[in-house]
Amino acid sequence: MADRIERRTGPVSAVFFLLVLAPATLGQDVAGFEKRLTKFTLDNGLKFLVLERHEAPVVSFHTYADVGSVDEVKGITGVAHLFEHMAFKGTTTIGTKAPQAEAAALTRVDERFLALKQERQKGDKADPEVLKQLQAQFEQAQQEAQQYIVHDEYEEVLTQQGADGFNAYTSQDATQYIVSLPSNKLELWMMLEADRFAHAVLREFYKEKDVVMEERRMMENSPTGRLYEEFLGIAYLAHPYGEGVIGHMSDLQTLTRPEAEAFFRKYYGPSNLTIAVVGDVDPKNVRRLAQKYFAGIPSGPKPEPVETVEPPQRGERRVTVDDVAQPVVLIGYHQPGINHPDNAPLEVISEIVGVGRTSRLYKSLIKDKKIAVSASAGLNPSKYPSLFMFFVVPAKGHTTQECEAAVYAEIEKLKTEPVSAEELAKAKTRSRASVIRQLDSNSGLAAQLTFCEVVMGDWRNLFTILDRIEQVTAADVQRVAQTYFTRKNRSVGLIETAAEASR
Repeated sequence: MADRIERRTGPVSAVFFLLVLAPATLGQDVAGFEKRLTKFTLDNGLKFLVLERHEAPVVSFHTYADVGSVDEVKGITGVAHLFEHMAFKGTTTIGTKAPQAEAAALTRVDERFLALKQERQKGDKADPEVLKQLQAQFEQAQQEAQQYIVHDEYEEVLTQQGADGFNAYTSQDATQYIVSLPSNKLELWMMLEADRFAHAVLREFYKEKDVVMEERRMMENSPTGRLYEEFLGIAYLAHPYGEGVIGHMSDLQTLTRPEAEAFFRKYYGPSNLTIAVVGDVDPKNVRRLAQKYFAGIPSGPKPEPVETVEPPQRGERRVTVDDVAQPVVLIGYHQPGINHPDNAPLEVISEIVGVGRTSRLYKSLIKDKKIAVSASAGLNPSKYPSLFMFFVVPAKGHTTQECEAAVYAEIEKLKTEPVSAEELAKAKTRSRASVIRQLDSNSGLAAQLTFCEVVMGDWRNLFTILDRIEQVTAADVQRVAQTYFTRKNRSVGLIETAAEASR
C-alpha cells in the first residue's frame, strides 16, 4: 500500500504514539471503532464507509475504483492510468462552454484520429502525403474542440473551497482519487464526485495521451526503469502483473477515446466503486446526500476478477541489461497475495532483512562488507500473487555478482537459522508501527479502510493485520523463507555497466 498521506508529528510524540498508545488504543477500540463507522450500499451497488472523527472541522474523501493495470489486455495497456488523468477533465456541465457543440467537435476529433490511425497501419505502404494531410486535419479538429473548454475548472472549484491533498494515483490493482475539504463542503464534494463518474467527458484525450507518452519516455530513459520492465517480462509468463502500469508505447499511440470510454463504462460503474468519508461528518447526512447525488447513476454488474493464474516457475530466470549506468541487482521471488496466511510472516521477513538501517542487508552489505551503497527488500501486498523483491546497488569497485551472492547468503540464514526472540520482537514492532503510521490522519484512515474493504473483503481487517503480525513465530519465518525463497522460484535482473560487460 503506497502513496499514503500522513500527518507528521514530532519524533518523540510519534514514537510514543505508535509503539505504546496506538496498539492498545486500537485493541480496546475495535468495538468502539465499529460504533463510529457506518457502512451502507446504495441500490446501484455503490458502497460507502463513513467514519466519524470530530477532532477538527475537516473531512477526507477516498474514492477507490477497483480497477488497475491488471485489468487491461494487450492493445489497451496504459488505459487505467490514462483514465486517471482524464477523470480531472470535467463533465458535461463542468469544464465546457457549450456541451452539445463540444460533443460534436470531439466526435470529429475521434473520426480524424481513426482515419490517421488506419493510414499508419498500412506501414511501409502508407502514403506520406496522405499521412501529412490526415495529421493536419486531426490537429485542426483538436484546435476546434479547444474553443469549448474551460480549463481545470473541476480542480479550481475544489481548490477555491479549501481542498488539500487533491490527487489521484493508479497501481496494478486500483485507481484512487483523494481530497480533503472543510467539513461544511460535504455536499459540494458529493455533487462534484457524482457528476464526475456519471457524466464524465474525456476531453483533450489525445493531448493527455501525449503527456502520458512523455512519462513513458522518461521511464525508458531511466536505467532502472528499463531494467524493471525487462525484469517483469521474465518474472511473469501469464499474469498481467507482468505489464507495467504506464503501458506500452505502441498501445498508447493507437489508443482511441471510444476505447477509453468503453473501459470507463465497464470498470467505473457504481458496483466497482467504494468511497470512504472520514472526518467531521454526520453519517445520516452523508447517507442522505449520497442518495441524492449518487443513487441516480445506473447500476451494472461488477466486473469479474482476473482469471489468469501465473503458473509455477520451473527454474531460475535471468536478464542482464548492458547500460552506461550504475550497476543494479534486482531479485524477485513469487509470493502469494495479501489474503494468504503467509503474508504476515513475509511482512515480518521484510523488516528483518530489508527495511532500514537495522536490517540484515544494510548491516551486512553496506556497513560490514561495504560492497553496496543501497540494499533493501520487501513484499508487495497485492490482490493477486506477486513478487517479494530485493534491490541492491553495488559500491564502487564491487560487482553485481558479489552483491547477489551476499543477498543469497542472508536468505540462507533465514532458511537455516531461526531468528532470535529479540530480533523477531523488534521486527514485529517495526511492522506494527508501519501499519499504525498509515492511520495517523483522516486521509490515511480512508485509504486503509477502502483497501481492506475491497482487497481483503472487510474493513475490519484493518485490525486483524496487527493480530496476524503479532502471531508470527520464528518457525513461521523459517518455513516461509524455505517455501518461497528457492532458486527455481527466483527471477534476477542485472544492470551491468556497458564498458565492463563488454570485457
